Amino acid sequence: MQCKEGLIASRLKSCWFERRQNESKDLRIRVRQRERSVTALLLQLLGNCKQRLLCGPNYSELLEKFSMCAGKTIEGAGCVTWWGFSPALDLLSAGLQKQNGKLNILMVGSGDPRHILKTIAGLKHTDTLHVWVIENCMEVVARQLLLLSLALSPQHIMGLHEKTEVFLEVFGNSEIRSQTEQTLKQTACQLSLAVTDTLNTPTNPCLDTTMLRFKDRDELDRIFKQWIHPPSSQSLAKLWDSRVRHHLGTRYDSRRGCFDWDLSMKLHQSGCGVIHKQQYIKWRESGVAFEMREGIYQTTNHSLLSTRVFNHRGDRVAVRGYWGDIVSSPYLSFGIETDDKTLLKTQNGQHTKTAQDIAYHNVQELFQALSCRCHSTSISMKGSQEKQGEDSLANHSNSSPQPEAKQKSPENELLCLDGVNVTFLPVDSLTKLPDKQRFSHLFNAIYCSASMVHQLRPSLRQIAAPDAVLVVELAKYLLDLSKEQVKGFAEKVDDIVREAGFESSDGEKSDIYSIYCKKSDTSVLFS
Repeated sequence: MQCKEGLIASRLKSCWFERRQNESKDLRIRVRQRERSVTALLLQLLGNCKQRLLCGPNYSELLEKFSMCAGKTIEGAGCVTWWGFSPALDLLSAGLQKQNGKLNILMVGSGDPRHILKTIAGLKHTDTLHVWVIENCMEVVARQLLLLSLALSPQHIMGLHEKTEVFLEVFGNSEIRSQTEQTLKQTACQLSLAVTDTLNTPTNPCLDTTMLRFKDRDELDRIFKQWIHPPSSQSLAKLWDSRVRHHLGTRYDSRRGCFDWDLSMKLHQSGCGVIHKQQYIKWRESGVAFEMREGIYQTTNHSLLSTRVFNHRGDRVAVRGYWGDIVSSPYLSFGIETDDKTLLKTQNGQHTKTAQDIAYHNVQELFQALSCRCHSTSISMKGSQEKQGEDSLANHSNSSPQPEAKQKSPENELLCLDGVNVTFLPVDSLTKLPDKQRFSHLFNAIYCSASMVHQLRPSLRQIAAPDAVLVVELAKYLLDLSKEQVKGFAEKVDDIVREAGFESSDGEKSDIYSIYCKKSDTSVLFS
């Protein structure tokens, strides 16, 4: 009897092992099929971009389609671009041709002001620059305004070192110091007044929101007020952890090994060796990338919170949370390239400086360049400030006190850069610009991020100047994509850009950006 029971148990055990092996084999096959479907889906979506008119925040739609068909393949990139997936680029170095002594640049989906600051820093004092900005959602527009406002804070309000630290904290940290939170709220209050109280004349040329629709301004005002008075005490640390858990799944318990793999085998292999292991793992776990001072980083950075719409039991539900990048890191924007080669030195095979050190140095240099750009303006501003003070003293006895909430932020609270304008356009305006005479053959350079490639169309030629340059961000630093998928993305971008009337530039090739020049009209006719 015992022998019979043992034989049955042995057979059951062998059947169980055989079943587990078959399940494991089927799982591996499904994973390979899922990975192959990612590239096919990406190429299909990009290939059908001419048949579908995608307006507004369509990157979330794109990512949701990926999530449905390919699981969690690019869940780490998020659906809101809080920072770019490429280093800051001086667009003047892309071979721009001036038009009547002025430069007009269109930024599509850059996500942060890194390219704007870098281009302004390389601008000659005799040149003028007008940057036009289009983003894929109003939350990103609000953060662009916030970061530009911090960058334009004058010396008597915030010193250079403090401004650099506050900028990097707000830019790349999920949790910030209490002092930084006060600065964020004060800036948001000024921006709320500037957006709602100005109709045709901007308070500052670098923060021009006069071309936004009234509903867009109302949305900006709502976002700024959420920063000032958060609707609830949401802990971004918990929201971050839930994103990491969802992204890693069963690998969450061994997450440090996953983080180390992404850093060593992907970022370091892609030329980002300056990103330090300890700092990267700290950011992957908690969302805190920059710790310049030994302060307490426990206050939620509300500028990184946004709303995403989900389908729940047949209804569309808006969920407020963190929907940005949790894989590539904010070090890419300012911390992996620098003109000062001493910061890239290595000793015993290790970099002596980290991405945080390089980011601090680069941002500080950009702020110094901004101060030099507005030197002559600040003197006249100081004189006008004294005159305003005298007038206010003379009229103090006759004036009635105004509520603090109604007082407008004076223009001289921010630096005014000579010959530089930054104008924000509605999120769905890229497809409408060719229909407006004002933008006909206006832009000397057009920058397009990897998340907005689907909006490139042949009508782009109508707003591009005769010698215009098109710069497209590639997917090199999207870590959830394989090398084959990144290569397929670059090839499909080439096809889309050629159909839009541009051709590859003769300059140096890069795997971070693709640079194109506008075809001549005769070339387009015979192509």
